[in-house]
Order: sequence, then C-alpha cells, then structure tokens
Amino acid sequence: MGIFNGLVIFEMANSHQGSVEHGLSIIREMAKIARKYNVKAAVKLQYRNLDTFIHPDYKGRQDVKHIPRFESTKLTYDQFSVLAAAIKEEGMIAMSTPFDEDGVEWCQSQGLDIIKIASCSSMDWPLLEKAAAAGKPLIISTGGKSVSDIDKIYNFFTHRNCEFAFLHCIAEYPAPMEHLQLDFIERMKKRYRGIVVGYSGHENPDDNTVPMMAVAKGADIFERHVGLPAETVTLNAYSMNPEQADRWVKAIVDARNICSIKKEQDKYISQGELDSLRSLSRGVFARRAIQAGNTIGMEDVFFAMPCQEGQMTSGEFSPGMAAQKDYGENAPLYEKKRYTDINLARSVIHDAKGLLFEAGIALGNQFEVELSHHYGLKQFRRTGAVIISIINREYCKKLIVVLPGQQHPMHFHKVKEETFQLLYGDLECKVDEQVINMQPGDIQTVLRNVKHAFSSRNGAVFEEISTTHVKGDSYYDDPEITKLDLINRKTIIREW
Repeated sequence: MGIFNGLVIFEMANSHQGSVEHGLSIIREMAKIARKYNVKAAVKLQYRNLDTFIHPDYKGRQDVKHIPRFESTKLTYDQFSVLAAAIKEEGMIAMSTPFDEDGVEWCQSQGLDIIKIASCSSMDWPLLEKAAAAGKPLIISTGGKSVSDIDKIYNFFTHRNCEFAFLHCIAEYPAPMEHLQLDFIERMKKRYRGIVVGYSGHENPDDNTVPMMAVAKGADIFERHVGLPAETVTLNAYSMNPEQADRWVKAIVDARNICSIKKEQDKYISQGELDSLRSLSRGVFARRAIQAGNTIGMEDVFFAMPCQEGQMTSGEFSPGMAAQKDYGENAPLYEKKRYTDINLARSVIHDAKGLLFEAGIALGNQFEVELSHHYGLKQFRRTGAVIISIINREYCKKLIVVLPGQQHPMHFHKVKEETFQLLYGDLECKVDEQVINMQPGDIQTVLRNVKHAFSSRNGAVFEEISTTHVKGDSYYDDPEITKLDLINRKTIIREW
C-alpha cells in the first residue's frame, strides 16, 4: 500500500495561533485519535515566508483579507521545525502546504514526508515547478477547478514522473451541503486511473454523513481542518475540535469497514447469508411418483417451501435429468445439478462479459465470439481464452478475454504477425524465453514464427491487431493439442 492509501490528514493551518506550545497540544490530541482508531494519520502545516509572500505595501494592513491572520499567527522556520519533529515523534506523517517557493524548500530541508498543494495554488505553475522538482509525494486539492483544469494538472505532474494524488474539494468555508458533489470522486477515479483520489472537507464539523458517503464513492484520503479551543481561541465554522475529529475519524473507519470487500477479487458470502436465503428458497418436490432412471420433466415436479437440507432448489432444477432414486408423491428431490457443456459455456460467457463491463469496453453489434479450449471445454477455465473477432480483412482486430487464473499455451504463427495492447487487468506474456508482465497500455509485438504464450492472475482484456487471421495458423508446442481437430478445440458462440 502506498503512502496515500487510507491516509487521514489533520490540517493545522493557522490554528496553532502562532504558538509552538498550542501547536504541540493539537499534535498530541490528533495523535491520540490516530492511535485510538489505528489509522495512518498526518498532521499538515502551512508554510509561507511572510517576509516575501506579502507585498511590502500591504504589510500590516488590517483591511485586506487574510493578511492580519497570517501576520498574527506567524511562526519561524525553526519553530515549524519543532512542530514537524513532534509530528514524527508521535508516529504520524509530517506534511505541509507551501504557498511559495521558500515553503517548498522548508519542506525539503525539514524532511517532510508529503507536500500538499492547496486549491488556490493548483495552477500556480512556478510553484508547481518547484514542488515537482522536490522529489516528494504530492497531494493536490482541486477546489474551484474544472475538469479541463484538472486535466492540465494531471498532465503537468505525469510528464514530470511525480508520485501524486488528487483531493476532491469544494473551496467554500464552510461548504454548503448542496455544493459538495461527491459523485465527482467516482468520475475522477475513472478519468485518472491509477491515481489515488481523496476528499478534503469544509462542511459542518458535526455532520459525519459526508465522510461516510465519500468512502462509499471511493475516496482513499480524507482531510479536515482541526484546532484546539482555549479561553482566547475560538474555532471557525469549518474546523473541528478534538471531540469532533474523533467522531469524524470513527465515521471514516466505520464506513471503510462497511464498504470494504471481504474477499479478494470476489464478493464474500457468509454461511449465515446462505442459510438465511435457503430458508426462503423453494425446494423441488415430486408431483407424482418417480422411478429411478426416469427422465424428470416440469410436469413431474412442483416447487414449494421449506427446502430441506441437501434438497434440490427450484433454481438448480433443469428438465431432462434422470432420477437417481425412487421418489414418492410429494417427496423432496435430492438430485444434483447437471453440469453440461452448455452450462459451462454460458458461465464462461457471463464472466467474459462481466470483465468487459468492468473494463468499460463496448463491443457494438458486429463481432464473432470463439471459446478457444485447448484441452476441452471442461478444462477451459484453466487453459484457453475468449476470442472476439471484430475485423478480419488485410488487417485484423480482435479482443482477447483471459479469465482469472487462465493461461493460453505456447504457440506460434507462420502467416500472421500480431501486436497486443493490454486494455484492462494484468497479463503475463511469454515471448520465446522472455517473460513480460504487462500493465494496462503496454504493447507487445509478436513476429511470425516467434513462440508466445500468455496468462492472467486476476483477469485481462487485451486488443490484438494483426495481419489477416488464417484458420489453422496456430502451431502449439504440446503435441496433445496438435492431435485434436479444430472442431474439438473451438466453440463458436452465436448468441452473446
């Protein structure tokens, strides 16, 4: 897991009130919360060299927004160093938002773990150049930025090979609930694949439905302003006191537990859930006496509850099965579900379509589907592939779906030259003796007479562009495959 995933950020901003001691008190309170809920937490400072950040003619002005607050809460570099060290001593990640180039240098010289770019600075290109060159992980807030703006920021940092994350943010203080647009988190995750997306909130500190909803939308990082009230200190309308911050973190932890998938690459189904559903399922019962060996049709059975332990359910019944024993009238049927080649083919098609749905790939209406099963359909999930032929002229285009755990054996082509591009998932491609672990977007060309094979751990979809496909132009290393007639190795699907 990277530094961004699961991160909870307590933003101190100017709530240290210009006092190192007050800042240390905030850090200690946030550390208690982080330890209580065992979360990966960061405390974020804000760095400005006020000697140069404020124009000389405006220093000391009380009538210009922000200047009085910045000047009254000013800390020196050395004082910030004390706070940064305290954050790390408490076992948390130290980070800061620099608003000028000097601030970036402070982050570097103090060895902070992350540099944060504020929404107001996210298109400050001179500052971004300095931050990108710092060599540290970056988190960029996107408040007030259009999709086009975020695209520019994304390209700026990707071109510089930076490790970075985005925060969805509404830069209103406090932010009205009707402006939060949490659906945009999902859009950012789809548009910027591979980039961690989080949420920086400025809504009512007492409302913890928002972070829970942001978790459900896919946010991985959470940020809030925090402070510590005192006799002379009153928090603003969007900052949290320690009690509010505690409830906020608990809401995030609870939501993550509620939303997290409990089984890798699949949905976890508990025995309690299965028992509950079975108690409501209809069982198969004999409408009339049935003798062993007789074919069972729909007219021979009826469906009713309760379904007994081991009894066939209505969803498992298919007409045409042969009775394995005698059944009296109204007796429950204890037959086993039939697994035919049609059942196997249908389940494969459903899984292949599911991978295409997840990948967001639309096929259109003109294509042919082939199940390539080198050792028979019953071994398909171990060896084979779903081949979707879209164009076959002087040039050829196919989509290949590889199911989880499936491999396609070593072979070569004498007529065809082909190029693969991985569109989704993971793919291990073997070309002669070389093993290439492909990532989405990677391209691999296979020349004529070059042996190659591929497999996937979690499933993959890749595009094959080639010269014209010719039937019988695949030559396999395994002689057992070569012995089989093509009709025994391939099943053409007419209805998808």
